[in-house]
Amino acid sequence: MIKVEHVSKHFIHTHALNDVSLNIEKGEIVSLIGPSGSGKSTLLRCIHGLEKPESGKVYLEGEEMDPSNEEKFRTQRKKMGFVFQHFNLFPNMTVLENCTLAQKEVISRSQEEAEEIALQYLDRVGLKEKKDEYPNKLSGGQKQRVAIARALCMNPEIMLFDEPTSALDPEMIKEVLEVMTDLAKEGMTMIVVTHEMGFARKVGSRVVFLDHGEIIEDADSESFFANPQSERAKDFLSKVFYQ
Repeated sequence: MIKVEHVSKHFIHTHALNDVSLNIEKGEIVSLIGPSGSGKSTLLRCIHGLEKPESGKVYLEGEEMDPSNEEKFRTQRKKMGFVFQHFNLFPNMTVLENCTLAQKEVISRSQEEAEEIALQYLDRVGLKEKKDEYPNKLSGGQKQRVAIARALCMNPEIMLFDEPTSALDPEMIKEVLEVMTDLAKEGMTMIVVTHEMGFARKVGSRVVFLDHGEIIEDADSESFFANPQSERAKDFLSKVFYQ
């Protein structure tokens, strides 16, 4: 469904991605893990088109994602929902308005249809009763669930999550992971940058471990956690699970 081919990305003093290649099949839940600064979020943003790599290509369903072909590029990006670490809700809009705006502006749904779909997904994440609240009245976990509902309102084929729980208090993480687990059970293709190793192991179908902008290991989740092959992955896991 997604093919990343020899992608490299530099920032001013950082080689964020170095010749990264990756294939993701329909229905997979792929966890991107690794230390801070390893390139996980940059890879996710390159897949979505939020960042443009200096070299390499990204393909969606066999078609190259080429920003120079603006109309086609926009159509391709509509197939991917992106959930940010810090929610990115519009503070001057209610929950319902946050979930209807892109539907109306990007895919030209009527107000009535957009609201009907928004309420459906807000109900799905357990927040239908908060539809008239503003984001400053919500907890962090509630804000992130609204962000997920907002992305789902666009009927994406793929969901991209950029550390969706890292900005949350510990007691709020569970409610967000439960929504993501439900999506996984329904067969949604998902790429998740995460530090939640329990989710990566139990819910994810694959783990891609990055370090210094390179893929060090790419394995099914259980194999990776039970028997990592590289010394770098072994060292990383020993620190993550240190008690």
